[in-house]
Amino acid sequence: MYSDIQKLITMLEKTNKHYDIEKIKKAYLWAKKLHEGQFRQSGEPFVSHPIAVAEIVAKLELDTDSICAALLHDTVEDCEFDLKVIEKEFGGETALLVDGLTKLVRIPFEDKEEEHMENLRKMFLAMSKDIRVIFIKLCDRLHNMRTLSAKPPKKQRVTALETMYVYAPLAHRLGMQKINHELENISLAYLDPIGYDEVKESIQKKYGQNKDFLDRARNYIAEKLTENGIKFTLDGRVKSVYSTYKKMFEHNKQFDEIYDFYALRVIVDTELECYTVLGIIHDMFKSIPGRFKDYISTPKPNLYRSLHTTVIGRDGVPFEVQIRTWEMHQVAEYGIAAHWKYKTGEKSKEEIDEKLNWIAKIIESQDYSGDSNEFMDMLKVDIFHDETFVFTPKGDLITLPYGSTVIDFAYAIHSAIGNKMVGAKINGSIVPIDRVPKNGEIVEILTSSGAKGPSRDWLNIVKTSEARTKIRQWFKKERKAENIIVGKTEIEKEFRKYERYYTDAQRDEILTNVSSRLGVQTLDDFYNVIGYGGLSISKISVKLRDEFDRVVKADAPANEKFDISKVTTHKVRKNTGGVIVDGIDDCQVKFSKCCNPLPGDSIIGFITKGYGISIHKRDCPNVENNIIKEEYNDRWVSAYWDMPSMTQDGGLFEAGLKIFATNSITLLADITTVLAEMKVTLMQINTQAKPNDEIIINLVIGCKNLDHYKSIVSRLKTVKSVSDIVRGYT
Repeated sequence: MYSDIQKLITMLEKTNKHYDIEKIKKAYLWAKKLHEGQFRQSGEPFVSHPIAVAEIVAKLELDTDSICAALLHDTVEDCEFDLKVIEKEFGGETALLVDGLTKLVRIPFEDKEEEHMENLRKMFLAMSKDIRVIFIKLCDRLHNMRTLSAKPPKKQRVTALETMYVYAPLAHRLGMQKINHELENISLAYLDPIGYDEVKESIQKKYGQNKDFLDRARNYIAEKLTENGIKFTLDGRVKSVYSTYKKMFEHNKQFDEIYDFYALRVIVDTELECYTVLGIIHDMFKSIPGRFKDYISTPKPNLYRSLHTTVIGRDGVPFEVQIRTWEMHQVAEYGIAAHWKYKTGEKSKEEIDEKLNWIAKIIESQDYSGDSNEFMDMLKVDIFHDETFVFTPKGDLITLPYGSTVIDFAYAIHSAIGNKMVGAKINGSIVPIDRVPKNGEIVEILTSSGAKGPSRDWLNIVKTSEARTKIRQWFKKERKAENIIVGKTEIEKEFRKYERYYTDAQRDEILTNVSSRLGVQTLDDFYNVIGYGGLSISKISVKLRDEFDRVVKADAPANEKFDISKVTTHKVRKNTGGVIVDGIDDCQVKFSKCCNPLPGDSIIGFITKGYGISIHKRDCPNVENNIIKEEYNDRWVSAYWDMPSMTQDGGLFEAGLKIFATNSITLLADITTVLAEMKVTLMQINTQAKPNDEIIINLVIGCKNLDHYKSIVSRLKTVKSVSDIVRGYT
């Protein structure tokens, strides 16, 4: 009867924790009965999914209610099962978790983005009530990603994109790195399969060249630690595909510039031993300056604690060493779940709530609920971005989202500090109020009791929703009359764009209808919310225009300045970064590392669904291997160079050269002399020795275009001992 969940039961019994096994078996039987006759797109019985989710939840060692909720999480939505029955049969906590996991009921939203925003809001609201909701939700998403291949291609891309931009960052923010890394890697494989395969192949190739390196380094370190009487566990890893991809394409790094490609992790018993091991490592190997990070004394906001240092091994290969205790390791792997009160009972609810106050800030900052774009922008800045660590003059650590200004810092301390701010100092020097502090800097806010309050311009400067909300609250409370005037001015400015005559009565009718749809009671309140920044004109322009067209007829007298010939109704192509891509407007372009196209090469674009357009040479092996695949048919787009734009820009493109030559004492000097004479930028150089004094010199140089590249090759071929030059890839 319970054969389907025998693996789950065995896992729970091995933990030696007090699970209510009978209650879990009961939840399984209910789930099996309710999902009877339902199948996944892979053809498996649907109940296999909640069982798999429960197994992932069990690995986090969450409590009985969490496992029961995992088994029952789809019953309310997919089986139209009454939540009250769950409460009666399994208790209030299980019912609360299932309710938090149930998707938003399909109500008639105006657009998909608004619907998506409301689902996210409901998820965060459920998280604020019980953080176990998001633990289970992440386990649910992880199993869905593991089985995503059964979905149609369009659904794969949509799910992968949502996972990459919402669920993976959430896992990271909660410190659940094992889940985060797996979600990122699977998502990337669907969003940019060519880039994924390219990086994966590079990793396998590099690891193959140094396959014994980690073992040698591990054995050497283990020997030294044993000599010093330290009890330890030591393991190694190679950097993940997604992490490598991100550094290469987002941070413009060459593959050989990634110093933490290899890593060894040392786990010890005490914090003191962490620093002892660090000293031993630095005594054994030469450390790379600027690559040491102490996350033990200054933990990350997601609770991560560890020592990181990058050193050069005996083989000349750089590698990272991470040093932590077992407790730190558990938090690094499972994040806040490792400290959750239902698991260990070691942390009080107050301590947990303090670590999760960023969730409350999301809920509190929603002073206006109609702006889906702003809500998503807030998530990207406040939750899904890297952090900056700065200090007050008293030494208190303040954590801010990356890119935050000194104004954000002021409001992070207290709203009264921000409202009275008149200036700021960083490390003792006066700085502009839009200055972005760097990690480790000391920020001092200058205030005055006579300050008139924040400026409206600050709304365009600050990065965090917390600061933006507090500024708006000040204007909402202190400047209502002024806000109404500003709001009216903004509305009139928008209406002038429509180039039609309208009466005061028509204007009031339009605004009354739009404000009612947005839940704002009076026109003064509508003007006020626009005036203090609670509602942006750009976000409601479509609603205003639609209502204007309905009320003010199209045959109304036209403004004399209106010129219909100047209206552009459709853009066919867009120039981005010197490349014109047919049918794609305003999209990020990246040049593929697998073939490094140059202006003058015949090129083609590949839509990566979330990472812009990847530009390849048309004869690139990755193009030839993948363009025939049916699932990619709708993702290849025509692209070509905008040569006039390239001429004006004068930028350089990376190009690889493989020089085959007979080795000599002056060979490298001769080659670099030619490049210097031609004023060619040399970005990278390495050599490969071959038998019989033959040598391959790999160069990465900066080129203007294909003709420039050819002229460089022509000159280099005149160097004595050079036998051949072929185009290489970086």
